[in-house]
Amino acid sequence: MKKIAKTMLIATVMLICFFSTVYATKNETADETLKSESTGRLLELKTHELNTIDDYKQKYGSDTYGVTAYILDRVRIYSIPLVFIGIAFSAIYQYVIGLKKLDIRDKGFSSMIAIITIGVICQILPIVFAIVITSAGK
Repeated sequence: MKKIAKTMLIATVMLICFFSTVYATKNETADETLKSESTGRLLELKTHELNTIDDYKQKYGSDTYGVTAYILDRVRIYSIPLVFIGIAFSAIYQYVIGLKKLDIRDKGFSSMIAIITIGVICQILPIVFAIVITSAGK
C-alpha cells in the first residue's frame, strides 16, 4: 500500500512538473532597474564593511590589529548558526542513529562536545583579543 502511494505521489509531481510551463519575457527596463538596484546595494554593503574596518583600525591604532579584530568579529557572528547546525547533526547521530549502534552514539557525543568547545572559543576569542591588545597598549 505504501509503495503504491509513493508511486502515485511521484507520478503526480512528475505530471505537474511536465505540464506546467513558465514563460519568460524580456523586459529591458526591469533588467536595468534590477541591475542598478543590486549594484547600488552591493556598493552600499562594501562601503559599510570598509567603514567598519576603518573603525576597528582607529579603535586599535594599527591596520593589523584592526583587520584582525574585524575578522574575529565576523567569526564570532557566523559561528553561532554553524554551532547550532553542528549540534543538530550531532544530536541526530547520538539520539537517533545511536539507538542501534553504540559506536555512532559515542561519535555523536564526541562531535557535540567538540562543536560546543569550538563555539565557545569562537565567542570568547574576540573578547580576549580586545582585552590583550587594549591592556598592552597602556
